[in-house]
Amino acid sequence: MKVCVPTYEMKGLDDTVCEHFGRAPTFTILDIESGEVRAIPNTSEHFGGIGLPPEALAKEGVEVMLCGGLGPRAIMMFEQAGIDVFVGAAGTVRDAIRAWQEGRLSEATDENACREHRH
Repeated sequence: MKVCVPTYEMKGLDDTVCEHFGRAPTFTILDIESGEVRAIPNTSEHFGGIGLPPEALAKEGVEVMLCGGLGPRAIMMFEQAGIDVFVGAAGTVRDAIRAWQEGRLSEATDENACREHRH
């Protein structure tokens, strides 16, 4: 299973969770089974690229996204891509993964979606 976290750089598990999901410069992907960690640049429309993060991450085989928060449109796009999203992640990628594994993150829903860019 591949788990993704929006991040600022390419520091692997020590990178910091980016607070603004769509504008995260990178996405760090952890393969839970193999332990492989890699980061990919965010080349989506927010950065003048093509496509949206859910599409790009689905192509990478991501099944779970952990982030601080995101808007209702992004939640809907992840649902359509078959990627489960959990909110409330903070700290490092390692912290976010641990919180998710311990059941401390909430599944993203329309009710807990960000309505403004205050996340």
